[in-house]
Amino acid sequence: MKLVKLKYCSLPFNSPEVLPSIEQIEHSFGATRPGEYNAEKQLFALNFRGLSFYFPVESKFQTGSTHKLGSLQFPSGSSPLVSRMVIYYGRSIEEATAPDLPLSCYHGQLYLQKAEVLRGDSFTKGIRLFLTAASHSRKINSSLVEIEKQVLLGDTAQDVATALGAPSRVFYKSEDKMRIHSPNAHRRVTQRKSDYFFNYFTLGIDVLFDARSHLVKKLVLHTNYPGHYNFNMYQRCEFHLPLDDVEVTAYSRWDDLCKQLTPSERPVVLNRASSTNTTNPFGSTFCYGYQDIIFEVMPNNYIASISIYGDGRPYESDVLGEQA
Repeated sequence: MKLVKLKYCSLPFNSPEVLPSIEQIEHSFGATRPGEYNAEKQLFALNFRGLSFYFPVESKFQTGSTHKLGSLQFPSGSSPLVSRMVIYYGRSIEEATAPDLPLSCYHGQLYLQKAEVLRGDSFTKGIRLFLTAASHSRKINSSLVEIEKQVLLGDTAQDVATALGAPSRVFYKSEDKMRIHSPNAHRRVTQRKSDYFFNYFTLGIDVLFDARSHLVKKLVLHTNYPGHYNFNMYQRCEFHLPLDDVEVTAYSRWDDLCKQLTPSERPVVLNRASSTNTTNPFGSTFCYGYQDIIFEVMPNNYIASISIYGDGRPYESDVLGEQA
């Protein structure tokens, strides 16, 4: 706190010259609320709307039974200084929530509130998206519009564009590294085709289309955690994925999920690097398979992304099993 200069209403309340004591904070912000004393942590807190100051206070200064500023008495010149300041959105730090996106930030883009992964018995059908957009009208103030759309595996490119609008970017796979797994990999294709992605950065979603059929064959949902190669490229996709009796979200930890699921034991190590910069400062991630889902897991056990693939229909083995 000593190394920064902070102002409120153009008047500094914290700087190397202005010490943030209780008297100084009350002088700057006003004594509008009683303080709260935590005897266990020996911290005294002054709370304002969206702002809290914490002072270390020894128990010997606590007199009386009430936990208010009037019950704390300090000798002259020994008033404690702020040790921690918290800025948050809400009436109190216990009720702090993420603020809504300002209307000025929409710029005609869709933003995702929640994504529900639609599952069959052991296969994925697609995702249901709950979106918000800014409605621009002749009125002075714009308003938010809530939209519900679906993107299914097997949908056409036209279906996806109709549901979600034009993508932020279209990315064509310049080379097919999976060609080595094809029995005809040695043959040269006269008419080259490339699978392509619709990248929706404000939704945290990538949609992969097959080059020949132009149908959705994979959906990638990003969690946007710090320490990942793609951090800050996508908004976090707030997905909810039901698997058996487990619900996987963007905040699930992989070690907790492994206690209830049985994914592949040996992961595929994913080393990302660009052609211009062959070093990845964030390190490798690990890809585990479970049914028709690939979990990309970071070294800290958080999920970096989930990839859902298929055509939205049960596997042949599942259908034959049901018929038998």
